[in-house]
Amino acid sequence: MKKVIIDILKKYKWIIFISTTFIVLNMYLSTYPSMIVGWIIDLLYNIEQNKSQIFNNILYLLLSAVGLLLLRLPWRTLVVFLSRSFEKELKNKIFEQFLKIKMTNIQNIKNGEIMSYFTQDISEVRKLYFRTIAYITRIIAIFIIVTASMIKGTNIKLTLATLCPIIITCFIVVKIKKYVEINFKKAQKNYTALSEYVQESTDAIRTTKAYSGEKYQLKEFIRKNKILKESNIAVEINSTLISITIKICFGLCYAISLIYGSKLVLDGEITIGDFIAFNGYIRLFIGPVDWMPGIISAYKRAQVSYRRLDNFMNLEKEKILMLDEGKENLISGDIEIKDLTFNYPSNIELALNNIDIKIEEGKTLGIIGTIGSGKTTLANLLLRLYPVPKGKIIIGGKDINDIPLTDLRKSICYITQDNFLFSTTVKENISIFKEGYDDDEIENSTKKAMIYDEIEDMKEGLDTVIGERGVDLSGGQKQRVAISRAFLLRSNIVIFDDTFSALDNKTEEKVMKNVEELCKGKTCIIISNRISDIKNTDEIIVLEEGNIVQKGVHEELIHEEGLYKKFYNQQSSKENVEMYNK
Repeated sequence: MKKVIIDILKKYKWIIFISTTFIVLNMYLSTYPSMIVGWIIDLLYNIEQNKSQIFNNILYLLLSAVGLLLLRLPWRTLVVFLSRSFEKELKNKIFEQFLKIKMTNIQNIKNGEIMSYFTQDISEVRKLYFRTIAYITRIIAIFIIVTASMIKGTNIKLTLATLCPIIITCFIVVKIKKYVEINFKKAQKNYTALSEYVQESTDAIRTTKAYSGEKYQLKEFIRKNKILKESNIAVEINSTLISITIKICFGLCYAISLIYGSKLVLDGEITIGDFIAFNGYIRLFIGPVDWMPGIISAYKRAQVSYRRLDNFMNLEKEKILMLDEGKENLISGDIEIKDLTFNYPSNIELALNNIDIKIEEGKTLGIIGTIGSGKTTLANLLLRLYPVPKGKIIIGGKDINDIPLTDLRKSICYITQDNFLFSTTVKENISIFKEGYDDDEIENSTKKAMIYDEIEDMKEGLDTVIGERGVDLSGGQKQRVAISRAFLLRSNIVIFDDTFSALDNKTEEKVMKNVEELCKGKTCIIISNRISDIKNTDEIIVLEEGNIVQKGVHEELIHEEGLYKKFYNQQSSKENVEMYNK
């Protein structure tokens, strides 16, 4: 994370230098109005004699005001530009990291937590960056320039006496800041919990309404929102305490200046003009010290956010080429799995145990099994979504770990069981992340997936924008849009993972004929809980609790006692016996 931020700052180093230069000049010029007013006051004892000097000083006062305005506009513009540019660059890096993180790591992060990275955490780090440029530079410049002006132009003893409350206040503020951090951590945790709950509630709104769960959902939201409110109040109380301490500090500063400064005037050590100028200098300190609670609070919040982002950025990544780097090298479809045993990092039980499979290019494998038997796990390992032991999976004659991830995943078309659709056009959902396909190719893929007519009936056809997760489509339509990808994407290996479950028997039969045509010359793996989807494959394996319990072809397995025959008998009925025996 540190390197990411340094790289971003280096990218904008000249703008940072120019903006800080303008800030320092602005702070230097801000001491002139108090100084000039002091000069004018000292000249008023003889207006007639000093008329010319008074007039010149008034002109200088006006020019300094104009100068302050002209300097303030560019540095504020530059700092805002830097702040938002920093936010943009950081979001790009965080999202790139999100896309590259290994599945073993990302599956343990809740969606609400990821969303908080992109909203609250990046915002907190960005605010600190803005304050570092805009405020800390001004604080340092004011303390150096104004203190020097006070000593040079007024009196060193008065300066030191007046600065004492400011120094003591800074010490008190530092002590209070640790409570800000503790309370902010709680607020951050409660914010994440609320974000996760809201996201889950929006995803499940149909289920909530179907089961009349609105009352419970609202009650739970109110409870979580109340906890967040209380933790935010605790943060604000500590921030307010710091603010009150600062106000007391400046009350003491003015009291010391008034009492001790008046004595110095009466003793003739300073003039009335010097005294007036000195109080003007004190006013310049109000801003910096008043900003300190906000800066400290922002720093502690940003520190918490930085640690969260740093932990996220340090998660192990996959070696994926981004933004079309390198050439596309498709691998052949020969697959050999040797004695593969696998379990997920968070589980003790094995997901797969001693799996041995060999599929020649151009052949089709059917996989069926009980729920949780490891069917989808096997597909995930072929895509290397999870770590694969060395020498256990060989594709195209190479160990899967030696194949660049980009080449591996471009060589496999994986139609997942969740049929995820994006809230974009039908065309972009079919050509998913790939360019270079014309409308004729996409239309042909929809015809083979038996969804063409329904797309044609849509108002914008292929350019129709579907809702989030394809909410505007039925389950069967979503499946067929997803299946269209297999007929469009150029790959040597095709995996269908429980892809045909929402299709009626008539549509399924037509789609499966097209799938058989598609799979000619390619390696095809069909994972399903329906016998009708896999009965025509070259080989079928039956999984149970991560083990291969049966292997063969449809005609052999239906006559063999075992799990496959049990599935066959369960799924056979008066309506579909004829279809199964075709």
